[in-house]
Amino acid sequence: MYPTDLVMPMKAELTDKGFQDLTTPVQVEEALKQSGTTLLVINSVCGCAAGAARPGVVYSLTGDKKPDHLTTVFAGFDTEAVVEARKHLAPFPPSSPCVALFKDGELVHMLERHHIEGNPAGAIAANLQAAYDEYC
Repeated sequence: MYPTDLVMPMKAELTDKGFQDLTTPVQVEEALKQSGTTLLVINSVCGCAAGAARPGVVYSLTGDKKPDHLTTVFAGFDTEAVVEARKHLAPFPPSSPCVALFKDGELVHMLERHHIEGNPAGAIAANLQAAYDEYC
């Protein structure tokens, strides 16, 4: 488990932008079965989360189409919530950070860590905006 003082500012980068912080398995289950589109970010303390994932996800929301629901869990902190979230990401292996888009409870788009690592925030945003254009 990461210390609270380390994690909270990283969580705030998303929650301050309207993301619902899911901290329990029940919250994850309820959030992912909502109708419409739901974006799920598995947040992390790593450098690619700070440099690409979080800024890219936030920037992706500046376009015309956006998901109906914005959610996040934090790897290494909200452990049980992350375990539940990962159950819904099959067949993709555990990865953090990662970003998933659900439509009516079905996984329709996934960015794994290897898609995030080494890419600029703008590339992450563009990838997600293309998914929003298709599914939102």
